[in-house]
Amino acid sequence: MNVTVRSPGSATVINAISTGCGSAFGIGLYVDVQARLKPSKTILKAADGVDTTLMDICVRKVLEKFKITTGIMVKTSSTLPVASGLSSSSATSNAVVMATYRALVENGLVSEDSLSDYDLINLAIDASLEAGVTITGAFDDASASFFGGLTITHNPRREILYNRPMEEQSILIYMPNKKSPTAQSDVPRMKLLAPWVKLAFQEALKGNIYYALTLNGILYCATLNFDANIALDALDSGALAAGLSGTGPSFVAIVPDDALDRVQETWSSYPGRVILTSVENMGTRVVDHG
Repeated sequence: MNVTVRSPGSATVINAISTGCGSAFGIGLYVDVQARLKPSKTILKAADGVDTTLMDICVRKVLEKFKITTGIMVKTSSTLPVASGLSSSSATSNAVVMATYRALVENGLVSEDSLSDYDLINLAIDASLEAGVTITGAFDDASASFFGGLTITHNPRREILYNRPMEEQSILIYMPNKKSPTAQSDVPRMKLLAPWVKLAFQEALKGNIYYALTLNGILYCATLNFDANIALDALDSGALAAGLSGTGPSFVAIVPDDALDRVQETWSSYPGRVILTSVENMGTRVVDHG
């Protein structure tokens, strides 16, 4: 029996690396994972030749949780660019963990209520940490991907301080022609930002998400050597908020419909590509089984 799980990426409001507290929201770019039990060994097939280490650890952690030794076929496809600051690792780990678990449930090997949502997300984060694809565990990104909407989190405690659907808005993403794996970022340099990122985080807690996103994005541009003019140009063209997502290289902008063309034209003048998407409030879910 096949199970297909879809998990969205997320965009950064507050990057948690400098302080441990973060915020993100789901976006309409996805990792899809199809899982099917096999009597023999596990087979992993990743989209676009992506390394399967993270997938392997996710599958192993779920099977070890239940002391099950069955084989499984896991196949991913994705519209979410990797190493782009858009939570591709969190979306992948969420989707693989849920798909593996649901495949066990559908085949009667474990009960429907064996694991809670928090159990699943913690297994996914543990797998991401073991794979070395995250610095903090990315609980902010992982929870936004898993539950959808906007989340505000305390990452070391893996605690959601706030989660709600986010207002439907168009999202523009500017992607330069390069990748920026989070695990290769300069952590000590980012921690220098802590006093100012805390100010942005307080604004997020007050509900001033646009202000928080923009301030956080420009702060991290300064320490990671990205061009803050990319965000400022979007704001000048009518974006409600704009800034670096994650540790880059992608920039994200929340844009009202009457400014979409202007912001898109402005960002198209930079080398790279511009992606139009939207807020995603549904989170990680099974989209097909049977």
